[in-house]
Amino acid sequence: MKKSGFCLIIFLFGAFSLSRACTGISFQSKDGAYIQARTIEWGEGMLPSEYVIIPRGEKQVSYTPAGKKGMVFETRYGIIGLAIVQKEFIAEGLNEAGLSAGLFYFPRYGSYEAYDSAQREKTISDLQLVTWMLSRFATVAEVKAAVGKVRIIGLDEPGVTSTVHWRIGDATGEQVVLEIIDGKPYFYDNEIGVLTNSPGFPWHLTNSPGFPWHLTNLNNYVNLFPGGAPPQQLAGVKLNAFGAGSGFLGMPGDVTPPSRFVRAAFYKATAPRLHTAEETVLQAFHILNNFDIPIGIEHPLGKAPDIPSATQWTSVVDLTNRKVYYKTAYNNTIRCLDMKDIDFSKVKYQSYPLDRQKEQPIEKIVIS
Repeated sequence: MKKSGFCLIIFLFGAFSLSRACTGISFQSKDGAYIQARTIEWGEGMLPSEYVIIPRGEKQVSYTPAGKKGMVFETRYGIIGLAIVQKEFIAEGLNEAGLSAGLFYFPRYGSYEAYDSAQREKTISDLQLVTWMLSRFATVAEVKAAVGKVRIIGLDEPGVTSTVHWRIGDATGEQVVLEIIDGKPYFYDNEIGVLTNSPGFPWHLTNSPGFPWHLTNLNNYVNLFPGGAPPQQLAGVKLNAFGAGSGFLGMPGDVTPPSRFVRAAFYKATAPRLHTAEETVLQAFHILNNFDIPIGIEHPLGKAPDIPSATQWTSVVDLTNRKVYYKTAYNNTIRCLDMKDIDFSKVKYQSYPLDRQKEQPIEKIVIS
């Protein structure tokens, strides 16, 4: 990688780390399809993003702080990925076996092993771990068995600590969260099917996997329920809700990771289970619309960059039917990449920008 590439990575993942956020949810339709969806945020400018097609048999090499000198691996399964900064850094993807994986920003709570050039042959960068998992494995169980055999490192300069954690799911509906703490991998079953950022999926204590912080925090909202709050009497005065949805009065509305986790957990839990995969895909997009971060709230007044939203793109992955859907801040039209249309034994390794043109189509209605 050229020096300019390293500078871009450090800029995006280090200096302005607080501007990155992600929200993930998952669903299963009545016809059995398993769906994972997420947003990805970057509030400082346009985040270079592209979709990537990787065939079977493609040789991959991991970057290290010394350049492209890490672990070499070959793709056993074809991959559709959505990458950031450059094509090797898949942030969300799916392989033809039905395994899906994505990285979520995880500042101040994760900690990788230090880079050791003597062990570079089994060293992989955190930003390429999704590519490695999707290249080699078909199930969550296979990933769990293999991760402890590699060394996961960051590409940041010394003194910069930008870490991520990962959501991994397979077509059976199993989903886990992977976090690296003091260089050691920890897997957690994600029964609630929601993931955001810090603190840890469990809040890690020194040298221990800790306890489920985000899940424990849900107890602060035990009063929330779907529907409307019934009238109440207060000192002889009848109190009535102002409108619909009053059972969720008190739901946190800010964009911090704990608040987004609470909202995502309640929206997911109360969403009706729909009949088909396609209906569920659209439902996931609608729910994640609630997590779009408007540009401006993260910056001093008048200092916001000229971009439509801090939510750069939203993706929905259908693990059962092997489809990847996405929309972007620049074009809310939902686009689909279908593995049935790809011959991974013949297709070339390729990548293209998520938006060929950064322009939202507007349909003009003609009145005759």
